[in-house]
Amino acid sequence: MIPVDIIFQHFPELSEEQKAQFTALNELYRFHNERVNVISRKDIDNLYVHHVLHSLALAKACKFEAGKHYLDIGTGGGFPGIPLAIMYPQSQFTLADSIGKKINVVNEVIANLELKNALGVQIRVEQLPVKVDGIVARAVAPAIELWNWSSALFKRKPLFYLLKGGDLTDEINQVLDIAPKTYVRMQAIQEIFPEYDFFETKKVLILGDPDNN
Repeated sequence: MIPVDIIFQHFPELSEEQKAQFTALNELYRFHNERVNVISRKDIDNLYVHHVLHSLALAKACKFEAGKHYLDIGTGGGFPGIPLAIMYPQSQFTLADSIGKKINVVNEVIANLELKNALGVQIRVEQLPVKVDGIVARAVAPAIELWNWSSALFKRKPLFYLLKGGDLTDEINQVLDIAPKTYVRMQAIQEIFPEYDFFETKKVLILGDPDNN
């Protein structure tokens, strides 16, 4: 099993409370995964690399501001939303998924961690009754679909922080076809965490300039 220490090594500025919360994720997900399969049972020993550290690539490549509200689309078992909520206690995170049993797990984990800045909701993104400052998602759907589902949800301009894999040329061009002035930046995750082959083809894709949002 890969220990939580890898999180502490990459984020040495964590408070003792944050360290305790990240440490608690292992036991919580093992407990809930026996009842609801939110992480592949073959993958649970890789929780801290394949799920937590992967989520936190966004913390290295993107800007999350205090007082801002971020939406995690298709959160599944709570990734990347829960690790980001631990990392940024002054930002607000709504974690959305259409599958109720997954959202039940998400809210159980949130409650156990005593996260005051996160909430799981079972809802289709288009029906969300609030406006947000940014959207995060991990391998949920093509960027153009995320854009079409949620571009009306932003308080101001669209801002997406996406965890993606493979060649993203077509995905980016599809967005630029309908919004040609969109700021685009891509970061290879293996450049952020070079010691893990798991991240070899994975990327952070930023659509929309956070400084002009």
